[in-house]
Amino acid sequence: MRIAMWSGPRNLSTAMMYSFGNRADFSVMDEPFYAAYLAATGDHHPMGVEIMEAHETDPNKVSLTCQRPGTPHLYMKHMPHHMVGGFPMDWAKDCVNIHLIRHPARVIASYTAKREAPTFEDIGFGQQTALYDKIGGLVIDSADIRADPEGMLRKLCEAIDLPFDPEMLSWPAGARPEDGIWASHWYGAVHKSTGFAGAEGPLPKLSEADQPLLGQALPYYKTLYNQRII
Repeated sequence: MRIAMWSGPRNLSTAMMYSFGNRADFSVMDEPFYAAYLAATGDHHPMGVEIMEAHETDPNKVSLTCQRPGTPHLYMKHMPHHMVGGFPMDWAKDCVNIHLIRHPARVIASYTAKREAPTFEDIGFGQQTALYDKIGGLVIDSADIRADPEGMLRKLCEAIDLPFDPEMLSWPAGARPEDGIWASHWYGAVHKSTGFAGAEGPLPKLSEADQPLLGQALPYYKTLYNQRII
């Protein structure tokens, strides 16, 4: 089995990668197209130069790594907005495609804590909805996972015909060998964790400046939310 987990930024995606990576029957990949995306778009991201120096920037070569077998399974953490026009997508057709979503208010609040003034393209809701329309797959909401990790992971495993493994519920604190070089900037909280955090509280209050971005993202989120595993 090859799982492609598609998620926008500032979601539960790294914790999910650690969850599957803690299974003995999975190997994992961390955003393999990130460096290729930066090289193709010229977007300025934290550690952008270091990322392109440390990771493969040729999307065709990256796509070949996404077709390799795992041990025996492979879990890939991907971001839809990394798949810019012209990047190969044939590798995904035989994957189990799963779309991880999170309420945009939470995404925006978390993103602005790490990088100022995100754009609609930065947070990925449009790209994720377009990708779902193109390739289909399952949808799961991070809030549901955090509210009931074992219950939702069991439902997810059942939906993809994978036996549930209790090892998915916890992992050792600290960095993982599979982390991308960007982990030092983005993964501070998850490196302190040993499992899924508890249920989230009320939605954060965003600034006046962030309200238009929230309004733009909400319809896309609601479209996917209505398709989620429950």
